[in-house]
Parts: sequence; C-alpha cells; structure tokens
Amino acid sequence: MPEQMESPEFITLDQAAAMTAGTRVTFVPGIPAMYSEALKNICFVKGVPLIRVLHPRMGVDKATGEDRQAKLYELTAQTSLPTMFHDEERPRNVWIEQLALAERIGAAGTPTLIPDNFERRAELFGLCAIVLAEDGLVWNMRILVDSPLGQKYGFSAEASGAAPGKIAEIITVLDRRLEAQEQRGSSYLVGDALTAADIYWATLSMSVLPPLPEVMPLTQQNQGMLKFFEANSQVPEIAGALTNRIEKHQRFILTTHCETPAVLGGDPL
Repeated sequence: MPEQMESPEFITLDQAAAMTAGTRVTFVPGIPAMYSEALKNICFVKGVPLIRVLHPRMGVDKATGEDRQAKLYELTAQTSLPTMFHDEERPRNVWIEQLALAERIGAAGTPTLIPDNFERRAELFGLCAIVLAEDGLVWNMRILVDSPLGQKYGFSAEASGAAPGKIAEIITVLDRRLEAQEQRGSSYLVGDALTAADIYWATLSMSVLPPLPEVMPLTQQNQGMLKFFEANSQVPEIAGALTNRIEKHQRFILTTHCETPAVLGGDPL
C-alpha cells in the first residue's frame, strides 16, 4: 500500500473569493475530478503553491432550500470545476486560460509548458484540444453513460453510441504521435521536453486507463469514479486503442513530473 500522505486543508468558496492574494483552486475532497487534477499537476510542475477551495456540490441545500452553487455562479457565471482565482485577478474557468495563468505565474527555472516556438505551440494546442475541448476525449467519456453529468454534456443514445469510436480515434492519434516522437528520440508529445500536452494527456488518460494505486490512491469518495474508469478501459473500441506505449507515457509523466501519489484529501481506504 502507498504511504498515506497528510490530508490537505480546504477553505470555503466565500473565503477564497474574499482573499486578495494567492492562487486558489476548487476541488472536491477525495475525488480526482479530471480537470482539477490536471490543473493541480500543471501548477505542481510550475511550482505554483495552491490553496484548495471546496467546490460547492450540485443541487439544493435541504436545510436552507438554496442552490448550493448560486455563489459560484454569481462569481464566475458558470458552475463547473475547477475555478481558479489568483490574487485580485478575474476567476479563470477554462483550461486554456488556466494554463496561460499558471505559465505566467510559475516559479523561475520551472519547465516552459507552452513552447515559445509557434509551430510547436500549434502542435501543443491541437493535441490539448482533442483531449480537453468540446467533443474531445473527456467530453465523450462523460456521455458514455446516462448520468447528471452526461446530461450536462449532451447525452443521447446516438451521441453515446458514437463516443467509444471517437475516444479510440483520439487515443490512436496520441499513440501515433508518441511513436513518431520515439523514433526521433523524444519521450514527450511535443519537441524534446515536457509540455502541457504531456501533463494534460497523462492526467486525463486516467479516465480510460486507470493508474496504479501508487499513483492514484483509493478513497471512500473516488471508489465509484475509479470503477467507472476501469469499465471505460474495457469498452472494446477503447481497449483496442490502448497500447503499452500509451500506458508507459502515462506512468512516466505522472511519476516523473507530477506529485505522486496524488494528494486528494477525503477519506483514504
């Protein structure tokens, strides 16, 4: 069993909104929500210390009758996680803006995650888009099953039926990219060094290729999520696209560059 790490502290959304200094990001304790986890890894690589904020849950508070996410919507005009606050700047909710902010405020001497070379930058954002953007890997993963989250992302029988093929095609694009990079002597997706594409893909690939407990500890809160990820990996189209090369890259990036085992909070098992 991996060594248990000290549970991180979380502040409330109201506390985070009132602060005028520091980088605050919303999380759900014990849950590796994919975009929050990816942003956490980006900030870890960039040496950006994070203050963890409790992301308000969906639904109505039974005691008060109020929408739990009303304050979040008031602050950000949306309710998805993660929300990223930095000093007194406007909140960031979109991954591409969060990445740009992390790159700007990162510590001196940390890896450059957005290449200065614009040709490399075009490669980076193209790869990131098919993983993170609309109709990308995570989008299609969310509509594999009918759930409140699936409904939010446009679940229908037709869309769900097409999702495994789209996910498999995206995995294959990344696998062919890694193969070509290997042939030129690089272990990374873009150029010869770590970029945001590696971190985003390695993190979000966990939704179709669950990592070992040494990388992603089991908690009371994430049991169901990790079972869902495991089921995703066994969907025939997805299973057929997953290769040893994909698995090797995921483990290399997460264990070499990111904080492992992942620090989640919640209740460890």
